[in-house]
This record gives sequence, structure tokens and C-alpha cells, in this order.
Amino acid sequence: MGEATRDYSTYSYWLETCGDDLTPRPAMDVSIDVDVAILGAGYSGLWTAYYLLQQNPSLKVAILEREIAGFGASGRNGAWCTSGFPTSMDTLAKGWGRSAAIDMHRAMAGAVDEVGSFAARHALDIQWEKSGSLFIARGEAQLPEIGEIARSLTDYGFEDEVEVYDKAATDERIRITETLGSVWLKQTAVIHPGRLVRGLARVVESMGATIYEQTAVTDFTGGAYPVLHTDRGHARARMVVLCGEAYMSGLKGVGRQVMPVYSLITLTEPLTSDQWAAIGWYSRHTVESCKYTIDYLSKTADGRILFGGRGAPYHFGSKIEDSYDLHGPTHTMLQDNVRAWFPGLKDVRFTHTWGGPLGWPRDFMPTFSFDVRTNVASARGYTGNGVATANLAGRTLADLMLGRQTERTTLPPVNHRSRSWEPEPFRFLGVRYVQRSFGKLDEKAARTGKAPDGKSLAERLAKR
Repeated sequence: MGEATRDYSTYSYWLETCGDDLTPRPAMDVSIDVDVAILGAGYSGLWTAYYLLQQNPSLKVAILEREIAGFGASGRNGAWCTSGFPTSMDTLAKGWGRSAAIDMHRAMAGAVDEVGSFAARHALDIQWEKSGSLFIARGEAQLPEIGEIARSLTDYGFEDEVEVYDKAATDERIRITETLGSVWLKQTAVIHPGRLVRGLARVVESMGATIYEQTAVTDFTGGAYPVLHTDRGHARARMVVLCGEAYMSGLKGVGRQVMPVYSLITLTEPLTSDQWAAIGWYSRHTVESCKYTIDYLSKTADGRILFGGRGAPYHFGSKIEDSYDLHGPTHTMLQDNVRAWFPGLKDVRFTHTWGGPLGWPRDFMPTFSFDVRTNVASARGYTGNGVATANLAGRTLADLMLGRQTERTTLPPVNHRSRSWEPEPFRFLGVRYVQRSFGKLDEKAARTGKAPDGKSLAERLAKR
């Protein structure tokens, strides 16, 4: 259970600057009876409540949150709202057919725009800007991936969403050392994640939902009368929804469906106009290189550079602790990357560091599910691409729960169940092996100028 004295503003720059009172809402202190009981007041749970109430305002909806709305990934992410889906279109086409892959991308692109439209409808200043994303090739080894990203869109008829740039054209959009080319993707916006999740919570409350904070769900029961169980009482409902993402790894019955993987972030002080001019990063398009170990950049509305990435180790038993949000070697690596990518910023100060767990399914395929036998719905497994995906998940769950057949209810993630992660200690050994191997693959690629061939055990284990 959360502590009333905890300072939630310290968990990320986004929560610190969301402009909202972070004092926890009252906890659930007696058992309740509702139509819908939702675990988790992050994007997924809140979007599900929003679209359910939009379609049926008479529903009695309760949302149970262990900490406060937006405490998890929804309030700590890298600010990307992107049409990028964790599972590639080639993999979707192989498993579900070409038309399903096309429909999935269209739905994701629509979700990006729906987030912006929602903010406009409800007068929420989430610092929305749809400037696209730029995937850069730093070195010869990353150039093939640029071509592959472009091919993956053009082959499925989305050539109007992508442009390939050579070094000169890339330098006109941002000047980063060792960059040889890039590919620009249209369907990405940058946002203030904290303002979105906290504003969404207020909107959902205004529609009649009740959010109980510092109320930890310890178990759930499905069936004709499903229940979310807490140590304060029970939320009995006609339908329950599980939207805890990485935190569901500790929930009996579904825990091995997701694995918590930590993503960490560092943030610079606001740059001067001369510093921005030297970098040439004039719009707020997001930036990522083509490394296996992942790095992602965004530009805040007040002129800071956010640099995030993987690197923090997996913890035995999928354990999640506040202390894991900070990992000195990884945060140092991220700050060194800022200086290496932008030498003119060698003396820049870093004002914030934070992190948190995201949820990985075993096959890297998200799930939007509703079981009519157990009356249990769930959305999970976004693999770090959760902002737009969660919006699509919320709309899809609302359709499924209300018995509506729409263009969303036949998408590949609907009622998908991933293979469970291996039990410990095999999970720990395997994940740590892949984490180390990816780092070595990136180092070798940078040294030799040759891209990984995809044949290593680590690459095959993590293929999407």
C-alpha cells in the first residue's frame, strides 16, 4: 500500500510539472458493488473507463489504484505518442494476414490522433505536437535498419507516412555525431505524459467514475460475480478489468504473462537558443537510433532534451522496487550519450533522472482481451510503446465489454494470449543473457560497421 506522506512529484519530471494536486484520493475502505471494477489508474484503465462511460453513462465504474493515478509508466514515459506497434507488420501479416497488419497500423495511427483530439475536446494542455519521429543511423551498421523501417511501411501501402533522408537532409533536421542517414515517420506526436494521465483521470471522474487511490488489489476472482480483492474490502462487479501493465507481474493467475523491464531517463536543463541552433533541432520531432539496446529522445515544451534507454538489469522474480528506478551506471551512460551525440553540450547540466518498469509479454505482442465466461477483461504487454496503444486498448475493451462488433474487435491483439514467461531461475538467466548479448551486439556493430545478422541466439529469442 502507498504511504500518505510519499512525495509523488519526485517520481518523474512529468509528475512534478503536471500542474495537478498529487495528494492521494481517498482509499476504498469498505466493500463496494459496481458495474465495472478496474485495476489500475494508468492510461489503460482510465481510457477503458472513459470509453465505457462515453457509450453508457449509466454505468457505475470504480478504479482501484495502488498509488495515485499516473504513478506507473503513464506518468514516467518518454513522451512519445506513436503509431509504432511492438509487433512488426511482417510478423502480424505472417500470423494474422496482410489485411490484419494493415488494419493494425491504421488503428494505431488513428489512436495517435485520438489522443490529440481528446485533449482538444476537454481543453487539456498536454503540450501536444505532431512532428513525427526521426530514426537515425549512427554508423554504417545502422544503415540497413533505416531501409528496413521504410520498407516495412511502403510494402503495406503507407509510403505517404515515411521519408528516407541522406546525411545532408538528416543534418538539416538535427545534427548528431556519426549520423549517416535517417528515416522520418509521420505518425508520431510528442506530449506531456503527466498532464495527459492526470487530466484523463479528472475527466473520467467528471463522467461519474470513482477513483480509489492507495488501494492495492491483491487478487481477483472471475465468474458470474467477478471481484477485485484488496486488504480493505472487495470490489464486486459485473465485469472486472486488469490494467496494471508491469505491476501485474505480481498478480496471481496472470503474473507470468508480463515481465517488468526497467527503462530509465535523464533530462537536461533548458537549453539556450544558441545551443538549439548548434544542434539544429528546431521542431519537436522525437529521435531514436537503431541500436538493439534502445535509446529514445524527445524535446520538452520548455526546451529540455529527454534521453532515455534500456540498460538497467532485470531483477530475479520480476521484483519491482522504487530503488530500481535509479541505476547509476545506466543513468551515467545516458548522460554520456547526450554529450557524445551533441558535443556542444559537454557542459550541460542534468536536472532530473528517473525510471520505471514497463511490461514485456513473452512474444512481444500486446493483449486486449475480454472473457465472456469469467467477465474479466485485460489490456497489457505494450513493450514500451504504450501511449497510443493504451488508447486503442481502452476503446477496444469498451467495445468488447459492451458486446459491440467494430473495426477494432477483430484486430490481432484481441483475445490474444502470449505464452507465459519461463519460471525462475530460467527467466532470470535468459533475460540477463539477452540483455548482455544485445549490448555486445551493439558494441560489435559500432566497431566493425556491420549490422547484426539476426542469427545469434539473443536475436532469435527476442524476435518480434
